[in-house]
Amino acid sequence: MSERKVLNKYYPPDFDPAKIPRLRLPKDRQYVVRLMAPFNMRCRTCGDYIYKGKKFNARKETVQNESYLGLPIFCFYIKCPCCLAEITFKTDPQNTDYAMEHGATRNFQAQKLLEEEEKRMQKEREEEELNNPMKVLENRTKDSKLEMEVLENLQELKELNQRQANVDFEAMLKQHKEVEKAQKRKEQEEDEQEMKTMLEQAQNRRLLVDSDSDDKPTKHCPNPTTQTKPRDILQEDTQSKRLRMESWECSLGKLSTRAQLAGLVAHRKEKPDPALEKGMETRGTTATTSSLPAAAAATSSLGLLGAYWDSEDSN
Repeated sequence: MSERKVLNKYYPPDFDPAKIPRLRLPKDRQYVVRLMAPFNMRCRTCGDYIYKGKKFNARKETVQNESYLGLPIFCFYIKCPCCLAEITFKTDPQNTDYAMEHGATRNFQAQKLLEEEEKRMQKEREEEELNNPMKVLENRTKDSKLEMEVLENLQELKELNQRQANVDFEAMLKQHKEVEKAQKRKEQEEDEQEMKTMLEQAQNRRLLVDSDSDDKPTKHCPNPTTQTKPRDILQEDTQSKRLRMESWECSLGKLSTRAQLAGLVAHRKEKPDPALEKGMETRGTTATTSSLPAAAAATSSLGLLGAYWDSEDSN
Protein backbone atom coordinates (compact mmCIF):
# COMPACT_ATOMS: atom_id res chain seq x y z
CA MET A 1 0.00 0.00 0.00
CA SER A 2 1.46 3.35 -1.04
CA GLU A 3 1.82 6.37 1.19
CA ARG A 4 -0.81 9.07 1.17
CA LYS A 5 1.72 11.93 1.32
CA VAL A 6 4.86 11.19 -0.63
CA LEU A 7 7.99 13.06 0.45
CA ASN A 8 10.10 12.39 -2.68
CA LYS A 9 8.45 12.64 -6.08
CA TYR A 10 9.63 10.66 -9.09
CA TYR A 11 11.22 12.51 -11.99
CA PRO A 12 11.85 10.49 -15.13
CA PRO A 13 15.29 10.61 -16.80
CA ASP A 14 13.99 12.47 -19.82
CA PHE A 15 12.32 15.25 -17.75
CA ASP A 16 12.79 18.72 -19.25
CA PRO A 17 11.19 21.66 -17.34
CA ALA A 18 11.53 23.94 -20.38
CA LYS A 19 8.99 21.86 -22.23
CA ILE A 20 6.31 22.64 -19.56
CA PRO A 21 4.00 25.38 -20.90
CA ARG A 22 3.81 28.59 -18.82
CA LEU A 23 0.47 29.98 -17.73
CA ARG A 24 -0.34 33.53 -18.79
CA LEU A 25 -2.06 34.99 -15.74
CA PRO A 26 -3.15 38.64 -15.37
CA LYS A 27 -1.00 40.81 -13.13
CA ASP A 28 -3.98 42.31 -11.25
CA ARG A 29 -5.59 39.01 -10.43
CA GLN A 30 -7.31 38.66 -7.01
CA TYR A 31 -6.97 36.03 -4.28
CA VAL A 32 -9.40 35.18 -1.48
CA VAL A 33 -7.64 35.33 1.88
CA ARG A 34 -8.73 35.14 5.51
CA LEU A 35 -7.69 38.17 7.57
CA MET A 36 -8.66 40.30 10.57
CA ALA A 37 -9.50 43.99 10.66
CA PRO A 38 -6.19 45.82 11.35
CA PHE A 39 -7.83 48.76 13.21
CA ASN A 40 -11.17 50.05 14.48
CA MET A 41 -13.34 51.55 11.77
CA ARG A 42 -16.88 52.77 11.16
CA CYS A 43 -18.90 52.10 8.04
CA ARG A 44 -19.91 55.26 6.17
CA THR A 45 -23.08 53.64 4.75
CA CYS A 46 -24.80 52.30 7.89
CA GLY A 47 -22.63 53.69 10.67
CA ASP A 48 -21.86 50.27 12.13
CA TYR A 49 -18.61 49.88 14.07
CA ILE A 50 -16.08 47.26 13.03
CA TYR A 51 -13.60 46.51 15.78
CA LYS A 52 -9.99 45.49 15.48
CA GLY A 53 -9.55 41.73 15.22
CA LYS A 54 -12.84 40.89 13.50
CA LYS A 55 -12.31 38.18 10.88
CA PHE A 56 -13.27 38.57 7.20
CA ASN A 57 -12.97 36.64 3.95
CA ALA A 58 -11.25 39.36 1.89
CA ARG A 59 -10.09 39.68 -1.69
CA LYS A 60 -6.44 40.62 -2.08
CA GLU A 61 -4.81 42.23 -5.10
CA THR A 62 -1.50 43.95 -5.86
CA VAL A 63 -1.70 47.69 -6.41
CA GLN A 64 -0.29 48.63 -9.80
CA ASN A 65 2.35 51.36 -10.19
CA GLU A 66 2.77 51.73 -6.38
CA SER A 67 5.64 50.44 -4.27
CA TYR A 68 7.88 51.49 -1.39
CA LEU A 69 11.58 50.73 -1.69
CA GLY A 70 10.75 47.87 -4.05
CA LEU A 71 8.08 46.45 -1.72
CA PRO A 72 4.70 45.86 -3.38
CA ILE A 73 1.57 47.39 -1.85
CA PHE A 74 -1.47 45.13 -1.41
CA CYS A 75 -5.11 46.18 -1.32
CA PHE A 76 -7.86 44.31 0.52
CA TYR A 77 -11.62 44.33 -0.14
CA ILE A 78 -14.05 43.41 2.64
CA LYS A 79 -17.81 43.80 3.16
CA CYS A 80 -19.57 45.44 6.08
CA PRO A 81 -21.24 42.72 8.21
CA CYS A 82 -24.34 44.91 8.64
CA CYS A 83 -25.08 46.46 5.22
CA LEU A 84 -22.65 44.49 2.97
CA ALA A 85 -21.09 47.71 1.67
CA GLU A 86 -17.59 47.32 0.25
CA ILE A 87 -14.68 48.63 2.35
CA THR A 88 -11.08 48.79 1.08
CA PHE A 89 -7.76 49.41 2.83
CA LYS A 90 -4.14 48.83 1.79
CA THR A 91 -0.76 48.28 3.34
CA ASP A 92 1.53 51.16 4.38
CA PRO A 93 5.10 49.79 4.62
CA GLN A 94 6.53 53.27 5.20
CA ASN A 95 4.77 53.54 8.59
CA THR A 96 4.48 49.77 9.17
CA ASP A 97 0.72 50.17 9.28
CA TYR A 98 -2.44 50.03 7.15
CA ALA A 99 -4.04 52.98 5.37
CA MET A 100 -7.79 53.40 4.96
CA GLU A 101 -8.84 53.82 1.30
CA HIS A 102 -12.64 54.21 1.11
CA GLY A 103 -15.93 52.83 2.46
CA ALA A 104 -15.20 53.58 6.16
CA THR A 105 -13.43 55.98 8.52
CA ARG A 106 -10.67 55.01 10.92
CA ASN A 107 -11.36 55.63 14.60
CA PHE A 108 -9.16 57.83 16.76
CA GLN A 109 -6.15 56.06 18.31
CA ALA A 110 -4.07 57.95 20.87
CA GLN A 111 -1.18 55.51 20.67
CA LYS A 112 -0.76 56.08 16.96
CA LEU A 113 -0.81 59.87 17.41
CA LEU A 114 1.81 59.62 20.18
CA GLU A 115 4.12 57.58 18.01
CA GLU A 116 3.73 60.03 15.15
CA GLU A 117 4.49 62.98 17.47
CA GLU A 118 7.64 61.31 18.77
CA LYS A 119 8.85 60.68 15.24
CA ARG A 120 8.18 64.29 14.29
CA MET A 121 10.12 65.67 17.27
CA GLN A 122 13.05 63.36 16.57
CA LYS A 123 13.15 64.48 12.97
CA GLU A 124 13.09 68.20 13.93
CA ARG A 125 15.92 67.68 16.42
CA GLU A 126 18.08 66.00 13.84
CA GLU A 127 17.50 68.83 11.41
CA GLU A 128 18.46 71.47 14.05
CA GLU A 129 21.64 69.65 15.04
CA LEU A 130 22.66 69.31 11.45
CA ASN A 131 23.36 73.06 10.97
CA ASN A 132 23.82 74.32 14.58
CA PRO A 133 26.73 72.89 16.66
CA MET A 134 25.68 74.85 19.80
CA LYS A 135 22.32 73.14 19.70
CA VAL A 136 24.12 69.83 19.72
CA LEU A 137 25.97 70.84 22.92
CA GLU A 138 22.74 71.96 24.60
CA ASN A 139 20.99 68.73 23.71
CA ARG A 140 23.91 66.70 25.07
CA THR A 141 23.84 68.67 28.35
CA LYS A 142 20.10 68.06 28.68
CA ASP A 143 20.55 64.38 27.96
CA SER A 144 23.32 64.08 30.58
CA LYS A 145 21.14 65.81 33.23
CA LEU A 146 18.23 63.57 32.39
CA GLU A 147 20.46 60.52 32.63
CA MET A 148 21.73 61.61 36.08
CA GLU A 149 18.17 62.08 37.33
CA VAL A 150 17.22 58.66 36.04
CA LEU A 151 20.21 57.09 37.81
CA GLU A 152 19.33 58.84 41.09
CA ASN A 153 15.76 57.63 40.90
CA LEU A 154 16.98 54.14 40.14
CA GLN A 155 19.32 54.23 43.15
CA GLU A 156 16.49 55.36 45.42
CA LEU A 157 14.34 52.51 44.20
CA LYS A 158 17.15 50.03 44.87
CA GLU A 159 17.62 51.35 48.42
CA LEU A 160 13.90 51.16 49.04
CA ASN A 161 13.76 47.59 47.81
CA GLN A 162 16.78 46.67 49.93
CA ARG A 163 15.18 48.27 52.99
CA GLN A 164 12.03 46.28 52.42
CA ALA A 165 14.05 43.12 51.84
CA ASN A 166 15.68 43.45 55.30
CA VAL A 167 12.31 43.58 57.00
CA ASP A 168 11.24 40.23 58.44
CA PHE A 169 7.54 40.09 57.75
CA GLU A 170 7.10 36.80 59.62
CA ALA A 171 8.55 38.33 62.79
CA MET A 172 6.26 41.33 62.40
CA LEU A 173 3.23 39.08 62.04
CA LYS A 174 4.31 37.00 65.03
CA GLN A 175 4.78 40.12 67.17
CA HIS A 176 1.41 41.43 66.09
CA LYS A 177 -0.24 38.13 67.05
CA GLU A 178 1.44 38.19 70.48
CA VAL A 179 0.27 41.75 71.11
CA GLU A 180 -3.24 40.78 70.06
CA LYS A 181 -3.22 37.76 72.40
CA ALA A 182 -1.99 39.91 75.30
CA GLN A 183 -4.73 42.43 74.61
CA LYS A 184 -7.39 39.71 74.58
CA ARG A 185 -5.99 38.24 77.83
CA LYS A 186 -6.06 41.66 79.48
CA GLU A 187 -9.65 42.25 78.38
CA GLN A 188 -10.67 38.84 79.71
CA GLU A 189 -9.04 39.55 83.09
CA GLU A 190 -10.78 42.92 83.28
CA ASP A 191 -14.12 41.26 82.53
CA GLU A 192 -13.54 38.64 85.23
CA GLN A 193 -12.55 41.32 87.76
CA GLU A 194 -15.64 43.33 86.93
CA MET A 195 -17.84 40.24 87.35
CA LYS A 196 -16.25 39.54 90.76
CA THR A 197 -16.89 43.09 91.95
CA MET A 198 -20.50 42.91 90.77
CA LEU A 199 -21.04 39.60 92.59
CA GLU A 200 -19.46 40.98 95.78
CA GLN A 201 -21.69 44.04 95.65
CA ALA A 202 -24.78 41.87 95.18
CA GLN A 203 -23.72 39.63 98.10
CA ASN A 204 -23.11 42.65 100.35
CA ARG A 205 -26.56 43.97 99.52
CA ARG A 206 -28.13 40.65 100.49
CA LEU A 207 -26.22 40.58 103.78
CA LEU A 208 -27.31 44.14 104.57
CA VAL A 209 -30.94 43.27 103.86
CA ASP A 210 -30.74 40.15 106.06
CA SER A 211 -29.13 42.09 108.92
CA ASP A 212 -31.80 44.79 108.70
CA SER A 213 -34.55 42.18 108.88
CA ASP A 214 -32.89 40.59 111.94
CA ASP A 215 -32.54 43.93 113.75
CA LYS A 216 -36.24 44.76 113.44
CA PRO A 217 -38.14 44.17 116.76
CA THR A 218 -40.51 41.24 116.58
CA LYS A 219 -44.10 41.89 117.42
CA HIS A 220 -45.13 39.73 120.35
CA CYS A 221 -48.61 39.18 121.61
CA PRO A 222 -49.41 41.24 124.67
CA ASN A 223 -48.58 39.51 127.90
CA PRO A 224 -51.46 38.89 130.28
CA THR A 225 -51.64 41.36 133.07
CA THR A 226 -51.38 40.18 136.59
CA GLN A 227 -54.58 39.89 138.54
CA THR A 228 -54.31 42.66 141.04
CA LYS A 229 -57.98 43.36 141.53
CA PRO A 230 -60.82 40.99 142.49
CA ARG A 231 -62.93 42.13 139.54
CA ASP A 232 -60.26 41.02 137.05
CA ILE A 233 -61.42 37.42 137.56
CA LEU A 234 -64.53 38.27 135.58
CA GLN A 235 -62.39 39.40 132.66
CA GLU A 236 -60.11 36.33 132.73
CA ASP A 237 -62.06 34.58 130.04
CA THR A 238 -61.58 37.30 127.46
CA GLN A 239 -57.89 37.73 128.29
CA SER A 240 -57.25 33.97 128.07
CA LYS A 241 -58.79 33.98 124.63
CA ARG A 242 -56.46 36.74 123.61
CA LEU A 243 -53.48 34.74 124.90
CA ARG A 244 -54.42 31.83 122.70
CA MET A 245 -53.88 33.92 119.55
CA GLU A 246 -51.07 32.70 117.40
CA SER A 247 -48.13 34.88 116.41
CA TRP A 248 -49.26 35.11 112.82
CA GLU A 249 -52.66 36.38 113.96
CA CYS A 250 -51.17 39.34 115.76
CA SER A 251 -50.48 41.23 112.56
CA LEU A 252 -53.67 40.16 110.77
CA GLY A 253 -57.17 41.41 111.17
CA LYS A 254 -60.20 39.19 111.62
CA LEU A 255 -63.92 39.45 111.31
CA SER A 256 -65.81 41.24 114.03
CA THR A 257 -67.31 38.88 116.61
CA ARG A 258 -70.74 39.10 118.16
CA ALA A 259 -69.29 40.55 121.35
CA GLN A 260 -67.58 43.34 119.42
CA LEU A 261 -70.80 44.13 117.59
CA ALA A 262 -72.62 44.44 120.88
CA GLY A 263 -71.21 47.92 121.45
CA LEU A 264 -72.89 49.10 118.28
CA VAL A 265 -76.41 48.15 119.50
CA ALA A 266 -78.37 50.85 121.29
CA HIS A 267 -80.37 49.46 124.30
CA ARG A 268 -83.65 50.81 125.60
CA LYS A 269 -83.30 52.29 129.04
CA GLU A 270 -85.72 50.78 131.57
CA LYS A 271 -87.32 53.04 134.11
CA PRO A 272 -86.34 52.06 137.63
CA ASP A 273 -88.95 51.07 140.16
CA PRO A 274 -89.75 53.92 142.63
CA ALA A 275 -90.00 51.49 145.56
CA LEU A 276 -86.50 50.31 144.96
CA GLU A 277 -85.26 53.85 144.76
CA LYS A 278 -86.85 54.62 148.12
CA GLY A 279 -85.35 51.50 149.68
CA MET A 280 -81.94 52.38 148.42
CA GLU A 281 -82.23 55.91 149.81
CA THR A 282 -83.10 54.57 153.29
CA ARG A 283 -79.88 52.65 153.42
CA GLY A 284 -76.99 54.23 155.22
CA THR A 285 -73.71 55.52 154.05
CA THR A 286 -72.22 52.10 154.60
CA ALA A 287 -74.39 50.68 151.86
CA THR A 288 -73.30 53.35 149.44
CA THR A 289 -69.66 52.70 150.13
CA SER A 290 -70.03 48.93 149.78
CA SER A 291 -71.85 49.26 146.48
CA LEU A 292 -68.97 51.10 144.79
CA PRO A 293 -67.10 47.98 143.66
CA ALA A 294 -70.29 46.37 142.42
CA ALA A 295 -71.18 49.50 140.44
CA ALA A 296 -67.71 49.57 138.95
CA ALA A 297 -68.05 45.93 137.94
CA ALA A 298 -71.45 46.58 136.44
CA THR A 299 -70.02 49.34 134.30
CA SER A 300 -67.40 47.02 132.87
CA SER A 301 -67.66 45.44 129.44
CA LEU A 302 -68.63 42.08 130.92
CA GLY A 303 -71.57 43.70 132.68
CA LEU A 304 -72.71 45.32 129.45
CA LEU A 305 -72.46 41.96 127.70
CA GLY A 306 -74.58 40.28 130.38
CA ALA A 307 -77.21 43.01 130.17
CA TYR A 308 -77.31 42.57 126.38
CA TRP A 309 -77.88 38.81 126.71
CA ASP A 310 -80.62 39.39 129.30
CA SER A 311 -82.41 41.79 127.00
CA GLU A 312 -82.30 39.20 124.21
CA ASP A 313 -83.72 36.49 126.46
CA SER A 314 -86.54 38.77 127.55
CA ASN A 315 -87.40 39.50 123.95
